[in-house]
Amino acid sequence: MAENGNRLPLAKSASFLDVRSVEDETAPPPKRSKLSTVVNLLEAKKAVQEHENEVAEVVIVCEPEQASLMMGGLHPRGSLYERPVNIDTAKQQHAEFRKVLREHGVRVLTVREILAHHVDTNMSARVDLEELAFQALTYVMAPGSDAMSLAESDRHYLSDAYKREVISHMSTTQLIDTVLINPTVSLQPSYRDTGFTASYTFEPLSNLVYTRDQQVTTCKGIVMGRLRSAQRQREVQVMRFCFNKLGMAVAGEIREPGYLEGGDFFPMGSDLAMAGIGLRSNLAACQQLMDEDLLGTRRFAVVRDDFDQHQDRMHLDCVFSVLSDRCCIMLADIMGEASPTRRLVDEYTRDPVSGKYKLTREGVEFSAFITGEGYHIIPISHEHQLQYACNVLNLGDSRIISVHAPSARQIVKDPRFTGDVQVIDFSSITSMYGSVHCASQVVKRVPRVAK
Repeated sequence: MAENGNRLPLAKSASFLDVRSVEDETAPPPKRSKLSTVVNLLEAKKAVQEHENEVAEVVIVCEPEQASLMMGGLHPRGSLYERPVNIDTAKQQHAEFRKVLREHGVRVLTVREILAHHVDTNMSARVDLEELAFQALTYVMAPGSDAMSLAESDRHYLSDAYKREVISHMSTTQLIDTVLINPTVSLQPSYRDTGFTASYTFEPLSNLVYTRDQQVTTCKGIVMGRLRSAQRQREVQVMRFCFNKLGMAVAGEIREPGYLEGGDFFPMGSDLAMAGIGLRSNLAACQQLMDEDLLGTRRFAVVRDDFDQHQDRMHLDCVFSVLSDRCCIMLADIMGEASPTRRLVDEYTRDPVSGKYKLTREGVEFSAFITGEGYHIIPISHEHQLQYACNVLNLGDSRIISVHAPSARQIVKDPRFTGDVQVIDFSSITSMYGSVHCASQVVKRVPRVAK
């Protein structure tokens, strides 16, 4: 807001139009605190997700970023990508994905637009983003050079004071780019001109397009995860910054030795939550979710990948997804006691007196467990799973977004499924080893009214 009480203009993007619609529902934002910026874009919009089939209201995505994605695309395998990627096509396909979400009534916010919101008109927002950029930018002396050999006046150009001066002059776009590429500037004396020669290295957030993984949204709210891959760990800090700016309280966070990635988590209702463990997430993280009461459900099913642990099936959402209250899809290869890649479920139940979770069932074969929960399973072939048939996004009431037409036909032909499936082209995004479920974080679903 401007000092005269008039609302400041927002950038004319669809995401900011979504933000405007949220702001119009709320009172003027409170005075800035140390924990969040003055820009409470979604104030009074608590993050909550009880069931994958509830209506999605707010989704956070990250548009493929030019600089960070370009760097990641220089060596796809070293950037955790499956195949080489075309940046322009990826941006076009992601834009269509956001358009489809909005056509279904979802409020879609992108990471860049959250970071940029009000920065040019609100000093509190500007200072917070500058601090995030300050943490991402590093100045060092090049190997073989010694800072103590420099004149005191030259050592200033390695200092935090100089770095803050540089950052204070950056545009909003520069600040965000700095956050997303994490540059290190290596300096060595040149003894001429401006006195230094610089070289540059970067740690780009080239996987941030997959906003599912940095956190999970439970019945209790947002829980920040801890990512297994070293090149992805900074993503958690950026997403936490976004939630603080949105005024969405973070209920908790996973600490060492725990690892938790959002692709392994499924909310199955107010009674049950599920998390996969194996290649990425681990039992230590699940134990923290239970010990710190971050689930909000009576039961917690830990789905163990003891025998497979393959990159093509790295997360639970690579082999399973919820289509409705009583229908799901599952990779056929992992089904049955005789399967060499079967998943096993350990179920924990919360004691109503102590509030502690206790192991109540152990080693239940996954498809048997899901069937026991009243779900009809539509089996997905190995060939179709490799084309991301299992990695669908449920927008609620069985409105499914898929990237794979043959499996979409299979789903809608099944008499137990009464919803609909919309297929989109996401081939350039799947090149980076993920699909529509991976590329979206649903932070708010509309809870059903108890009957």
